[in-house]
Amino acid sequence: MTTLQVELTSRGYLQLPADLAGRYFPHDVLVALARGRELWLLPTRGAAAGGLLLKQRNLHGDRSVLIWELLPAGTPPGPRPAFWDERSGALRVAL
Repeated sequence: MTTLQVELTSRGYLQLPADLAGRYFPHDVLVALARGRELWLLPTRGAAAGGLLLKQRNLHGDRSVLIWELLPAGTPPGPRPAFWDERSGALRVAL
């Protein structure tokens, strides 16, 4: 299992590096679920399937998504370890 890293901003955005977003969320759409002390991000098959849109942040192709409503109260901003759970088909982000 490879540990990945994402960033939670003080404004409630989750930022994903371009390579991570392209690999696991090729349609730039996901569903986010709070599960205990983790945030699960599941890809969908395009905007027609619903979900949250990943927005391009910069010319490198990094992406961000607003998820503050799903965060437990008092969750501090900063880098977060994450890993791809093949069995669940989800990127699991530690909160």
